[in-house]
Amino acid sequence: MIHAETAALIIGGTQGLGLAIARALMDQGCTRIVITGRDAAKGEAAAQRIGAVFMALDLADASDVIATVNRARDRLGDLTALVNAAALTDRGGIRDTTPEDFDRMMAANVRAPFFAIQTFANLAIAAGHPAQVVNILSMAAHCGQTFLAPYSASKAALLNITKNAANALRHDRIRVNGLNCGWMDTPGEDMIQRKYHGGGDDWLQKAEASQPMGTLVKPDHVATLAAYLLGSGSGVITGSIIDFDQNVSGSYPE
Repeated sequence: MIHAETAALIIGGTQGLGLAIARALMDQGCTRIVITGRDAAKGEAAAQRIGAVFMALDLADASDVIATVNRARDRLGDLTALVNAAALTDRGGIRDTTPEDFDRMMAANVRAPFFAIQTFANLAIAAGHPAQVVNILSMAAHCGQTFLAPYSASKAALLNITKNAANALRHDRIRVNGLNCGWMDTPGEDMIQRKYHGGGDDWLQKAEASQPMGTLVKPDHVATLAAYLLGSGSGVITGSIIDFDQNVSGSYPE
C-alpha cells in the first residue's frame, strides 16, 4: 500500500516501464511524482497525461543527476521513493565495443543510479524518515547475449550496488530492492528491434510466439510489483533481487 504522503522520483519515467510505475503509484493514491527523461517535449506530454511533474535529466552528467534529485525534493517535499528505470541499451560485443561506448553505457546505467541513490539516501537520513528504492535491472545481469556485453556488465554492476546499498542503508530504514526484467514489450524495445534486428510490424507477434508463455513481459505487470516494493505492504524486504521472467536463469535444455 502506498501512503498518501509518498513522494516519488522516477528516473526514466516518460515511457515504457517507468511510466507504468508512475501510473501504478497514482492508482494507489500517490499524487506527488516527478518523472525524468531526455526528451523534454515527450516528457512534458507524459507528465500532463498522468498528472506528474517532468524534469529533464542527462544521465551522462553525474552533477545533473545529483541536482535533479535535489530539485525533486524541493518541488515535492521529502522524497520517500526512488525508481531507477532509465538505461541505455545500445548494442556491443566483447570484440567490438569501443572505450567511448563502454564509458557512455557505464555512466548512464551505473554511475547515474549510484549517485541518485546516494543523494536520495542522504536527504532521507537528514530528514529522518524511511524511504524505498527500486532499481530496474535485467535478466542480462546473469550473463546476457553476446551483443549486449557492456549493457549486461552495467546491469550486473547495478545489481551489486542494489545489494550493497541495501546493506549499508538498512539501519537508516531505507530499503533497496531490484527487479531483473526479462524481454519486455515497450516502445523502446520496438525501436531496438526495428533499428538493430530488422524487425517489421510483426516482430512482437513473432517474438511472443517464441516464448514459453506466449507473451513478452508487460510493463504493467512489473509496475505492480515495483509499487508493492515501494509501499508499506512489502514490510522489511530489502536487498532482494527478483527475476521477473518466464525463462529460468541457470536452466539448460533437457
